[in-house]
Amino acid sequence: MWKLSNGLRENLWARLEFLYGVDKAPRVLERIGMVFGRYSFLEQRCCLEKSYWDEASCLLITYGDMVNQEGESPLLALKNFLDDYLEQQINTVHVLPFFPYSSDDGFAVIDYRKVDEQLGSWEDIEALAENFKLMFDLVLNHVSRRSDWFEDYIGGIAPAREYFIETNPDTDMRMVVRPRTTPLLTPVQTVSGKKHVWTTFGPDQIDLNFANPDLLLEMLDILFGYISRGATIIRLDAIAYLWKEIGTPCINLTQTHQIVKLFRDIFNVIPGAILLTETNLPHEENISYFGGGDEAHLVYQFSLPPLLLHTMQSGSSRHLQDWSSALEPPPSGCSFLNFTASHDGIGVRPLEGLLGQEEIDSVVEMVKKCGGLVSSRRGEDGREIPYELNITWFDAMGDPDDFENIGLKIKRFLCSQSIMLTLRGIPAVYFHSLTGSGNNHEGVAGSGHNRTINRGRWSDTELRQQVDDPQSVTGRVFHAYRKMLSLRKQQPSFHPDVPQQIIGSPEHFFIVQRMVETVDPVICVHNVSPVEQKVEVSSLGAVMSAGRAYDVIAGSDVDGIISFKPYQYRWLVARR
Repeated sequence: MWKLSNGLRENLWARLEFLYGVDKAPRVLERIGMVFGRYSFLEQRCCLEKSYWDEASCLLITYGDMVNQEGESPLLALKNFLDDYLEQQINTVHVLPFFPYSSDDGFAVIDYRKVDEQLGSWEDIEALAENFKLMFDLVLNHVSRRSDWFEDYIGGIAPAREYFIETNPDTDMRMVVRPRTTPLLTPVQTVSGKKHVWTTFGPDQIDLNFANPDLLLEMLDILFGYISRGATIIRLDAIAYLWKEIGTPCINLTQTHQIVKLFRDIFNVIPGAILLTETNLPHEENISYFGGGDEAHLVYQFSLPPLLLHTMQSGSSRHLQDWSSALEPPPSGCSFLNFTASHDGIGVRPLEGLLGQEEIDSVVEMVKKCGGLVSSRRGEDGREIPYELNITWFDAMGDPDDFENIGLKIKRFLCSQSIMLTLRGIPAVYFHSLTGSGNNHEGVAGSGHNRTINRGRWSDTELRQQVDDPQSVTGRVFHAYRKMLSLRKQQPSFHPDVPQQIIGSPEHFFIVQRMVETVDPVICVHNVSPVEQKVEVSSLGAVMSAGRAYDVIAGSDVDGIISFKPYQYRWLVARR
């Protein structure tokens, strides 16, 4: 039987004593040992990789029903498409919550241990794992109002009757940081009378009470179950809001960090298991979830999407250069997860302290002009403040004054993706970025939710037709993107652990160098402006002092002064 080592036992004891007190900690630790025993086979799980990631690491973000084909489960249709078109470019697939749910496209989970029958089965998930590593969501801040747990709470049935947070509605809650404008407390009728429960994200998503160790143990069992089903990466959804303490902002509390550390302690003894935190917050708060290298292995680079959006729309990389030049490398054994788009919108809070208010307002207005929507949160003074920009990344790359100029939009879009792919970290690509999808206004009208604008679905037949048509927008974007992914994995300098240097340049360029002594360096030059620009190869640092280089993207040699068309990008390696 798999047992807790002395080192792990000591670490867990310290976490549990802090969270639950010296009286409860021994029993909770004993019960964690019992959970370990149930999953003893994980100790022998084979992990052939020498490290968690390399230059071939690339993650695809997708819904389980992103691709639909009559006669097949959506998960099987997704597998077939990925096998046919992306097996050589993507090595990890983040299947967004595929469990039975009641709202928020999966993030109001009804049953954590089942696959939604409309998507497929656990066998389909295991089939997808044949050619790809998998990432699962652990939606641990809240659960669906329709879950058995909440129904047991209403009925006063143990243990779930203690799984939720009751609060007197007269309590002063003004300090609580909110990501939504909906009421923080939701009234419900229980066998014990009317109660008000905590609902950070809305009345259908009821917050869970991690001050109850029974709930922590339940979640640990679910987590182990996911890993046993083939998950390599576990994403801790909305983790920053996990622990509630009246009289505090109820975000990023020390108790929350202790729970993340506890999960990391456990992951350290499971071969190949990786922990990712999702915290859509200002940069310093976001990266705090690295801890001292003892919390998340991976942290989303949340400031990158809105900064990059500003860069591409303004034609100036000044703020992007300043931010990325000052970016501290992650702790050893940790990495950033770089992305531009996801199933959610583009966060506005990560711009705090990076752009002035007028510049932030300009970004918001530009998104509106490109057909996007804006979701708000409620500030401490009761005002509604822009929280999230809802738009597909492809449409966000449009020119509001020339929105039908598809050729320009494609160039700007691909340039933005090159910047994301060449920065230090692991790239994560949303399915709709690969396909150059436009805003799904019809879906928003049907759902009533802004985020639906970036959550459309494809029929397998239509998708393959579009991808195979070199003249279609989808075909042009897909094949150019796939080429970049193929070339990227061939460059050892793109290993996530290889340092980056931002080469100071005029604001119409963004230049990043990836170099370590043991591999050939690559210098990635991006013209982020709508005007042709020129650069002298020899000015790009000592490795290019000979004035000659090879352009990996174009597959040709360059020397002397080279031209960059509007939004053109080149990945340059020294020609010897």
